[in-house]
Amino acid sequence: MKAAPQSATCHQRVIAIDGPAAAGKSTVARELADRLGALLFDTGALYRTVALAALRAGVSADDGKALAEIAGESTVAIHGASQRDGRLYDIWLGEEDVTWAVRSPEVGAIVSQVSEHPEVRAALLPVQRRIAGNGPVVMVGRDIGTVVVPDAGLKIYLDANSRERAHRRHLETLARGGDETFQEVLMQTLRRDTVDSGRDVAPLRQASDAIRIDTADQTIESVVKTVESLARAQRMPCGKPVWPP
Repeated sequence: MKAAPQSATCHQRVIAIDGPAAAGKSTVARELADRLGALLFDTGALYRTVALAALRAGVSADDGKALAEIAGESTVAIHGASQRDGRLYDIWLGEEDVTWAVRSPEVGAIVSQVSEHPEVRAALLPVQRRIAGNGPVVMVGRDIGTVVVPDAGLKIYLDANSRERAHRRHLETLARGGDETFQEVLMQTLRRDTVDSGRDVAPLRQASDAIRIDTADQTIESVVKTVESLARAQRMPCGKPVWPP
């Protein structure tokens, strides 16, 4: 996947937010990035875009080599949200806005399978690290703190029980005009959890030095305040705050 070269900087100004699907990562990260004046980068968007391109090209989610070629040849851009339709950012594949296309049930059904392939992850890793190296950035994913940026200045692991996460995703689906039942969304959530945590390469897991936050019974505002407080408390070796007011 093509991306412009980025200048390398200390990863002290990277906040890694990991966790399972619909734990609130993207929503929390957007508000946090706004408050800290940082770039929001949801790495899952890259895998979803590869999955969408594969579906359109008729490439099987089992074909790691072909998927890696798609990842290497596709040009993807992520920008701030241009429309007030619930999106957190814009995702462009070439000249096309695919922000909502990558959120389709068809893409969701194969994205974990696509992300399982070592070849695909290898193709996308340099892109993610270049963006991280050009911080400040709030990075969202499932292996940011464990694989992509293991030296991130702050690592957060957001979690919630599967029914709560499925409920959130179901509401999102209905808001976009989808007709999936809650039970269907719950089964998709459980399947994705199994695939993400069970894959051989970069499985979903909490980094040993990550701070776990259960979002099930908290408001977004409460979670954001907690993470922001942790970020503001960070200090550089010289004693200066990492995230100044």
